[in-house]
Amino acid sequence: MPHVLVLNASYEPLGVVPLRRALVLVLENKALCIEESGAFLHSEHQIVPAPSVVRLKRFVRVPYRGPVPLTRRALFARDGGRCMYCGGVATSVDHVIPRSRGGTHAWENVVAACRRCNHLKADKHLREIGWRLRHQPAPPTGLAWRIIGTGHRDPRWLPYLTPYGAEDAMARIDSVADTPAGALTTG
Repeated sequence: MPHVLVLNASYEPLGVVPLRRALVLVLENKALCIEESGAFLHSEHQIVPAPSVVRLKRFVRVPYRGPVPLTRRALFARDGGRCMYCGGVATSVDHVIPRSRGGTHAWENVVAACRRCNHLKADKHLREIGWRLRHQPAPPTGLAWRIIGTGHRDPRWLPYLTPYGAEDAMARIDSVADTPAGALTTG
């Protein structure tokens, strides 16, 4: 099911909701459709364009949310779905400093990895096997990461996310994703 970007009355991104929820907001006159997806939804008596971006009519106060939560989906978005060791397609999560050796489950220590690299690395330190990371892992910053971290991306959302760090987020994601897969980097 498609997803829709929800903006506050001030055009600040609030989150991503399923199309059905966004349509209910529009039909109940709680939100305005800002961008349409190009598809149409049919009922017995009317045809409604499917929204891609909606803006709430009333301002909603949002409490401080803290740092971006570390989820598998957000991690794969940060790393562009690529292995941080070889650049191949990532299928698993790896701790750079293994948890068995005191590593933490934090943005700075967790990377996306392919099954092969994750198996070869096992519970070793990178220096023990002579590997290097393609990029230094860091926590994502900016409100746009809360949206991008959901795993749902729509090009029509970019103008509304750009003031909140979307270009930086998209550049980080795309630069890792566009890097050709190569052999393991040795040190």
